[in-house]
Amino acid sequence: MTSTAATSTATESAPAPTNPRSRVILASLVGTTIEFYDFYAYATAAVLVFPILFFPTGDDTTALLASFGVFGAAMVARPIGAIVFGHFGDRFGRKATLVASLLTMGIATFLIGCLPTYNEIGWWAALLLLVLRLCQGFALGGEWSGAALVATENAPKGKRAWYGTFPQLGAPIGFIIANGVFLTINFALPHPDGGAQRSEAFLAWGWRVPFLFSAIMVIIGLWVRLRLVESSTFAKAEAKGALKRFPLGSVIRHNWWQLILGTFIMLATYVLFYLMTSFTLSYGTKPTLEGAQTAAETAGTPFDPAAYVPGLGFGYTDFVIMQIIGVVFFGVFTLISGPLADSIGRKKLLIWVTAGIIVFGLMFTVFLVPQADPKFTGALVQACLVFGFVLMGVTFGPMGAVLPELFPTNTRYTGSAISYNVSSILGAALAPIIAVALWAAAGGSPWLVGVYLSGAGVLTLVALLLSKETKDVDYDENIGLGVTGSL
Repeated sequence: MTSTAATSTATESAPAPTNPRSRVILASLVGTTIEFYDFYAYATAAVLVFPILFFPTGDDTTALLASFGVFGAAMVARPIGAIVFGHFGDRFGRKATLVASLLTMGIATFLIGCLPTYNEIGWWAALLLLVLRLCQGFALGGEWSGAALVATENAPKGKRAWYGTFPQLGAPIGFIIANGVFLTINFALPHPDGGAQRSEAFLAWGWRVPFLFSAIMVIIGLWVRLRLVESSTFAKAEAKGALKRFPLGSVIRHNWWQLILGTFIMLATYVLFYLMTSFTLSYGTKPTLEGAQTAAETAGTPFDPAAYVPGLGFGYTDFVIMQIIGVVFFGVFTLISGPLADSIGRKKLLIWVTAGIIVFGLMFTVFLVPQADPKFTGALVQACLVFGFVLMGVTFGPMGAVLPELFPTNTRYTGSAISYNVSSILGAALAPIIAVALWAAAGGSPWLVGVYLSGAGVLTLVALLLSKETKDVDYDENIGLGVTGSL
């Protein structure tokens, strides 16, 4: 009897299992890396492949806008994913929700690599692409917040922003892997028109490989995430009866102001990122007016200079390598931003970097206007990409802590996910489309695009000035018990 009682007492007093630091970092990093890899694979194809294979409208700008329209449609699906995954994440835990979001993204991305094109089934191809793109957006709507919560809810005291940078680091790593795979495939294929251009083999089948390759990465991510246990923060909220039957209703009723602030705090980050990736790739690889005229004369086709929207004329591989160099700075400064935000506070750091984004937008014409010397043009564009991605790293890194800290534990998944993903509609979904339209309206000059970025920065700055510092928020105390009602 004594032995049995002792065993029972030991069992009751045994500490709940916890996630080792290495598992927390790897689980939060690997999932977002895969998710962003899948997203960027589409973003790259949206510029290089889909306008030709899925939207052959006969006009380059219209085809590109149609491709970006499907790209942006995923952002509309992201808040829906945020609500669905946020509901289950706040009611039943983070682990299962993260596994489900990863599976959804992985399956959708793999199937994109299997799609027939317009020449094979007509506009059904574009419709199927849209459906799978919506599935990607739905999955990403639940992925980011879950990964951020795994990182921050398991972080040691005083290091929450530092841990929160690891899911953020998935963005630059995913970008580098996705574009590295595209570059490798493009280099490996024959190039009759020169190594800097896309090959016919790349358009025929090479573009499919990055999407099919994602299946291997998903398997690795699932293995890591299935080994997680729930955070002690969530377990305490559950034990104290703080969980809500309907987290969405609770967060709208009691945290609507935080939802608004979080959405606009994230806005400039989204606009900056998609301008630095999708828009600059479009603008950088579009032929100059002289190059387009020469190509038309060679092909013997009519050409209207007044209707043509010129770009910088870089080859695809050359420009993507320049982007990857910039993204390396993105990754480095994402990591640097975490300790900075833990030291001086999230609000102060984000106010300074947002002011930098506003100034950077007003300097677009300095960096992105073609110069007489092509080498000088290349140097300025590379400087633009480096500066832009440095700002991106410093503003994106703290978001892994800032948005979750705005909400209590029992609605943290839902609240941070909605803020993050509604901002994706205002920023990411509209940014490529608005940028292309402004680029065309300015006759090929990027100055209006820069003004657009600065305007987004002003809105973010206002939201930051209206918000409170969240550095010292106590997750264990802020579980939502003080909120009354049956929601």
